Amino acid sequence: MTAPLGRRVLAELVGTAALVAIVVGSGIQATELTRDVGLQLLANSLATVFGLGVLIALLGPVSGAHFNPAVTLAAWWTGRRAGDGPTLREVAAYLPAQTAGGIGGAILANAMFAEPLARLATHDRSASHLWLGEVVATTGLVLLVLGLARTGRQRFGPLAVAAYIGAAYWFTSSTSFANPAVTVARAFSDTFAGIAPASVPPFVAAQLLGTAVAVALALALFGRSPAPEREPDVPTGAPGLAVTGR
Repeated sequence: MTAPLGRRVLAELVGTAALVAIVVGSGIQATELTRDVGLQLLANSLATVFGLGVLIALLGPVSGAHFNPAVTLAAWWTGRRAGDGPTLREVAAYLPAQTAGGIGGAILANAMFAEPLARLATHDRSASHLWLGEVVATTGLVLLVLGLARTGRQRFGPLAVAAYIGAAYWFTSSTSFANPAVTVARAFSDTFAGIAPASVPPFVAAQLLGTAVAVALALALFGRSPAPEREPDVPTGAPGLAVTGR
């Protein structure tokens, strides 16, 4: 059953708020516990991996757990002809909810750690190699989401998406923001996870470029129509054992 649009929009707002609170809050906590930047990034990435997996598992059945304008736009573009993606009306509702939720999550994290509620970040991230990192990070994320849908493997979303983001923290130069709403929100926290407002537009442009590349790759690799969700094969020697997906 499809949840009413209002419930889905609320799920996107709450989910994106929680995601940003996890990213920003764990970054603040990490800097208070250690001066080692490597350990700070490790703590930040682990918290994000675990938190994102839980949020997708919890809210995926309600809204699809996009929490990301890039994912929403990609799902709309690839599904617009077959009618199996969000409509323009739904996109118009999801995007502002994701952005507002993200900003609210940053303010919540600031409040939990007695930081100024909404102080603009000063962490400059303006460099071409960082923008390339965002193209790569977003391409991989969106391709993963579209690929899971088109191969009938949506039930692996919580694990696969969280694992990818955890890996991309470390193999991309930008530490994988890969999310326009989260990028905008992180500009409202002058902490470890922050990004200076002047650095936001190039990051978002790189993310949108990565989204376009991912859509083209997904159509080339998997075709236009998503496959139905399939039950996994029952392992040999284990009669009756099967895992049920969402």
